[in-house]
Amino acid sequence: MSRIGKKPLELPKGVTASLSGQTIEVKGPKGTRTFGATDDVTIAIEDNVVTVTPRGMSKRARSQWGMTRKQIENLVTGVTVGFKKELEIQGVGYRASMAGNVLKLSLGYSHDVNFDVPAGVTVTAPKQTEIIVEGIDQQVVGQVAANIREWRKPEPYKGKGIRYKGEFVFRKEGKKK
Repeated sequence: MSRIGKKPLELPKGVTASLSGQTIEVKGPKGTRTFGATDDVTIAIEDNVVTVTPRGMSKRARSQWGMTRKQIENLVTGVTVGFKKELEIQGVGYRASMAGNVLKLSLGYSHDVNFDVPAGVTVTAPKQTEIIVEGIDQQVVGQVAANIREWRKPEPYKGKGIRYKGEFVFRKEGKKK
């Protein structure tokens, strides 16, 4: 039994869900998101409550059960609250700034890095050493944050680079004389 899958999902006020076949569409104040479920599960919407049940007890059906319920919950969270990733920049001379729809990163290279922000995601740089990535799609927000971080990962000796807020970077001891 899936502990996550068997919980019914209540839709908050201002959120509507419609079902057509195996595709569920969730509309909220921040936008609209859809998810196509596999044929291993059955989705039902009754009185603003979404329930997911497996079709059969095969291993695949049971694994899709909890995953489908969690994906629908992420749709609801995305259209109501949204998702957010915060990045910190550490290092002398390392900084970030926004110029229109382009994030300009100065990361110690001989040139500035221009990162084009994809559609559906908003990137802000409230401070020179802080980047905030926000959007309604959790996967896209996480991927954009990972792509920004990829330009200069935190290195273990001085800790310089781009890291997630609150991320622990294991520090190594340098050479000894």
